[in-house]
Amino acid sequence: MGPRWKGKGSEAKALADPVSKIVLQLQSSLTQSDAQGLLSSCSVLYQADEEQAELLNRACFGRPIVSAEKDKQWFQFGMEEAFYLSYYLNCLKIVDGQDCEKNFDELWLYMKSQKATFPEFYKAYQNLRMKNWVVRPGSQYGVDFVAYRHHPALVHSEFAVLVLSEGEGSNENGRLRVWSDFLCTIRLCGSVAKTLLVLTVNSNGNRSVSPSCLDSYSIEERTVTRWSPEQCRENPATKV
Repeated sequence: MGPRWKGKGSEAKALADPVSKIVLQLQSSLTQSDAQGLLSSCSVLYQADEEQAELLNRACFGRPIVSAEKDKQWFQFGMEEAFYLSYYLNCLKIVDGQDCEKNFDELWLYMKSQKATFPEFYKAYQNLRMKNWVVRPGSQYGVDFVAYRHHPALVHSEFAVLVLSEGEGSNENGRLRVWSDFLCTIRLCGSVAKTLLVLTVNSNGNRSVSPSCLDSYSIEERTVTRWSPEQCRENPATKV
């Protein structure tokens, strides 16, 4: 299954304005403005100027929030997005309600306290973003993320992404622990023309007490598709 572009000229537009270029422009703009996001429960709020709002929309970071201010636009970042901008791109400082900046270790522990699976989900998110995939939440499809080759206005998402931890399959509360789980998920992905991408994050025995553990984490990537007997059946007309 390849990319399904939306309309004539979409592929050419994407090639002329690659995601990697847009992210670099966003990184530069946020760094120059000494950008600060506000930690709010399980998300980070950021007030962007007109230029940054355009870049955030083009790079698909965050969700715009309706505001009465015409020259400013509020964005809400998920935890993986916010940590990627702060830790990996190093272009967003994050402060708490008392306007105290959180260092990377403090931010990591806070996000882990809000979401136990944050280390694995962040590693998976970073892995995809580093490869210039646009990553968006996948809850509407019953998965963790969906991955786009470029902006969702130009192309449909190609992958429905599930994030698993090493050994999660043996856990009675884990996903994809029996074949019926696989079959249901694959059928759902097929009905919305997406390929199931399973990212298994292996901590390799390292405790996730700080973001430095990420260097020791590894990821196994598997695409899972439904076997169709129609594609393997002999054609009687060609049989000798």
